[in-house]
Amino acid sequence: MSTTTHPAETHGGPADPTRRDFLTLLALSGAAVGAGAIAWPFIDSMEPAADTLAAGEPIDVDVSKLAPGQQIVVVWRGKPIFIVHRTPEGLQTLQDAKLVHNLSDPTSKVLQQPSYAENWHRSVDPTFAVMVGICTHLGCVPTFYPNVSATDPAPNWPGGYLCPCHGSKYDLAGRVYSGVPAPYNLPVPPYHLAGEKTVRIGENPPGQTFDLNSVVQI
Repeated sequence: MSTTTHPAETHGGPADPTRRDFLTLLALSGAAVGAGAIAWPFIDSMEPAADTLAAGEPIDVDVSKLAPGQQIVVVWRGKPIFIVHRTPEGLQTLQDAKLVHNLSDPTSKVLQQPSYAENWHRSVDPTFAVMVGICTHLGCVPTFYPNVSATDPAPNWPGGYLCPCHGSKYDLAGRVYSGVPAPYNLPVPPYHLAGEKTVRIGENPPGQTFDLNSVVQI
């Protein structure tokens, strides 16, 4: 099993008209990354077979080259999957009371993730975030802005995601802000760490059961 970091070459994504342009938006989101971060580091790998992707089989992602503060985007079941190596500073921000106060669902009460990611960092391991990169408003692909900024892309930005279509905001755990069009947190797919530096997307940890189709909204 292996992964792809070439979204433009992937076919057979969702036909929903609200999401049919996600590849274009995905490219735009990569181009809009703030200074000091790399949204699209390429990892040497072989392309998974088309039938493997179509069947939604698990894929392995080598994150050994993913530096703190960086994100890669892979495709699983025709959906963009964000994998982020969060910094210690970013993890500290996720627990900041000021940020939490501004979130719509800070404790992940809505079923948008498996039970093993129902925590403040919404992940198996706090260091790595794994999320479906589709805005829960109308299906655009949020742009990754990991750096703290007083002005860009919004005042007092703590790091996270901004949807380029209608302005919905998410933090670095995919938790949605209050008062934006998007109603729910970004979904977390089934996944686990198959090794210290290998993320296996599409397979739950041993003893756990979760299907992405069970979430409230993708």
